Amino acid sequence: MTGSIELRSRADDLRALRQPFVNATVVRAERPTSAKPGDTALVLADGTVVGFVGGECAEASVQVHALGALADGKPVLLRIRPDADGPADEVGSVTVHNPCLSGGTLEIFLEPELPPPLVAVHGEGPIARALVDLAEHLGYATAGGVPDDAEAVVVASHGRGEADVLVTAVRSGVPYVALVASARRGAAVLAGLDLTEEERARVHTPAGIDIGARTPAEAALAILAEIVSVRPAPPPADPVAPPDGPVATAVDPVCGMTVAAVESSLHLDHEGRRRWFCGSGCRDAFAADPGAFADR
Repeated sequence: MTGSIELRSRADDLRALRQPFVNATVVRAERPTSAKPGDTALVLADGTVVGFVGGECAEASVQVHALGALADGKPVLLRIRPDADGPADEVGSVTVHNPCLSGGTLEIFLEPELPPPLVAVHGEGPIARALVDLAEHLGYATAGGVPDDAEAVVVASHGRGEADVLVTAVRSGVPYVALVASARRGAAVLAGLDLTEEERARVHTPAGIDIGARTPAEAALAILAEIVSVRPAPPPADPVAPPDGPVATAVDPVCGMTVAAVESSLHLDHEGRRRWFCGSGCRDAFAADPGAFADR
């Protein structure tokens, strides 16, 4: 079993690598259950569960709903019950029937941790330094280069290496690309870029919203305000529903549970078809007599 120190270290490694994951914490356990309040695990983006929040069947429910939480970026309280009766779902909670439980009930809080939005800043001048400082203060991560997951690339190098960075950022599909320059110089730089007119139109120059900025800090504020203003709106808040869409799911042919159809889930190939299972008991039952579950 992975201890708390190892889990914290693994979480730190994932953050450093900008890999998303879910913190799963048992907040209530009604006997008989193998988990207890305070037990924790990490659910990785591929569905791998590191740590302990219950037995195989409980873990299968945690896995599928943790992947759903990663998909929409919202935390959820997962209630796992051995019977179909229970409280109605509310916004932020979901109840699942787990027929494999021995009689207890688990409540597990699933909190997705997504990498902070990344702003790549090019330049060493006062505006570039102010932009890095303010972005990090607002919870953004900052970097150089043109990272694959950059939300914004801002070139504030005052003529040094501008063209290559701008072209790479635009062609990479970075949502916000900006050049810190006067309107006249910015137009001249854009005219010399090896881009189509439509691609050039994606470069914001002068960078930032016109707030009459006079200092590097105010210029940084104007740029970050523009980054915020053009980001996509979040989806409307709805009651938590069983995960679908980007989360691949399947039904265990033995017990009928919904499980995540990912490589890290228990599965078995039979007659050219892959079956997914909540635990080894269901998988072994299917393997012993596939014909008994042929119609599921």
